[in-house]
Amino acid sequence: MALALACILAEAARRHPERTALIAEGRRIGYRDLWEEARAYAAVLRDRGVRPGDRVAMMLPNVPDFPRVYYAVLALGAVVVPIHALLTAGEVAYLLRDSGATLMVCAGPLLPAGLRAARETGIVCLSVLAPEAAADGDLTAAARALEPIADFATRDPQDDAVVLYTSGTTGAPKGAVLTQNNLVLNATVGAFDLFPLHEDDVYFGALPLFHSFGQSVVMNTAFRLGASVALLPRFDGAAALDLLAGAGVTIFAGVPTMYVALLEAFKKAPRQTSLRVGLSGGASLPLAVLEEFEARFGSPVYEGYGLSETSPVASFNQICFGRKPGTVGRGIWGVELAIARPEIEERIEFLPDGELGEIVIRGHAVFKGYLNQPDATRAALVDGWFRSGDLGTRDSDGFITVVDRKKDMILRGGFNVYPREVEEVLMRHPAVSSVSVIGVPHPTHGEDVAAVVVLAAEAAIEAAALIEWSQQYLARYKYPRRVHFVDALPLGPSGKVLKRELRARFG
Repeated sequence: MALALACILAEAARRHPERTALIAEGRRIGYRDLWEEARAYAAVLRDRGVRPGDRVAMMLPNVPDFPRVYYAVLALGAVVVPIHALLTAGEVAYLLRDSGATLMVCAGPLLPAGLRAARETGIVCLSVLAPEAAADGDLTAAARALEPIADFATRDPQDDAVVLYTSGTTGAPKGAVLTQNNLVLNATVGAFDLFPLHEDDVYFGALPLFHSFGQSVVMNTAFRLGASVALLPRFDGAAALDLLAGAGVTIFAGVPTMYVALLEAFKKAPRQTSLRVGLSGGASLPLAVLEEFEARFGSPVYEGYGLSETSPVASFNQICFGRKPGTVGRGIWGVELAIARPEIEERIEFLPDGELGEIVIRGHAVFKGYLNQPDATRAALVDGWFRSGDLGTRDSDGFITVVDRKKDMILRGGFNVYPREVEEVLMRHPAVSSVSVIGVPHPTHGEDVAAVVVLAAEAAIEAAALIEWSQQYLARYKYPRRVHFVDALPLGPSGKVLKRELRARFG
């Protein structure tokens, strides 16, 4: 049998038919039922003309219909194009055109933007969770009238499986093409090779499934293991704590902002949970947050690193190598990370351990390339390595520390300032709940350091006092000259802080 991402759910249904795959909407859905429902959806899509290699867009929140549609598309040998729920109709239309999608599945609450984009691009739009909507048909209702397809289509390891669009922070979004091999191996390594996971584990499922972290590290990895996923359509600290306690969640996977919000909710209303492992990625987790989480929940936090272009997991703190808090561990099985000179773009020139440079990656996790963008692909894939755009170091044991994005580095008076270092210090102050550090224009220094701060509940401090406190721990060119207080940091769909919005507001 050739490698196919669809086999992850198919094999889980064959091996563990009665085991719970999803906990959602107050009920439990078993693997056999989930796979049968996905195959019934596939029958509808096949009748609507979807064929192997076609691209099918899906605009769905974290509800059971996401894996049903996802695996239905894969079962037909077609390619999934996930679209996040916060885009405007114009942005959705751009992705539909760029991906060449021939059909779209959209959840009822998202139909205003999704249907308008589908009409603009001339493709069919099927709905779920909206039987009365004016789409081109209700997928759920149509599936009830058809026999599920018998099995999934055979695919080759290098065939396209998913096109994940990057956030577009430096221009139009780019579609990262991930293969069957990329995603099957990422889920398999995540399920069986990083640290001991169990078939009776329950994964926390609030990371958006349209994003690589939630899709691969949570959904695909849990299904590869035969574990359960407790879905939460919209993240909120209190709701997350309720889900952890009520669903018996054992594996919490989140980005740093989720860890901060969960801790705030716990301080207000402590709950007994079954957590035994925390997984963090998407951005660097401040050590102060990691330490407090471990103290309050009694579970270790393992940090990892990757990008949409690396399926996404490239490195992780793993049991076999030991754990170094503050690092993102070592390359996962079959994946290598090194440090290269960032200023040399046409070739890879390595730096010795301990020196700061650009993180480069090679191995089975690295994507096929950017859809329709050969120049961007050639710039990203050099000498067999993927240039991440992230700055970091590698120690003598092979552990990687991410310092910052190249584009986020602040150049103040000729000195490099890395926002993460400043953020780590400010997060140690008891009045600070979360913080993002940005560079802002300065007439003589080029750029200055500014901190955008969310205060902890019932905390109060003046900007001048926080700046003075930071001077004890940061060099003169590093400490923030400006502090802005906000009620909340702007977040993207995956929970990352949108620094471009902060620069536009305070720059």
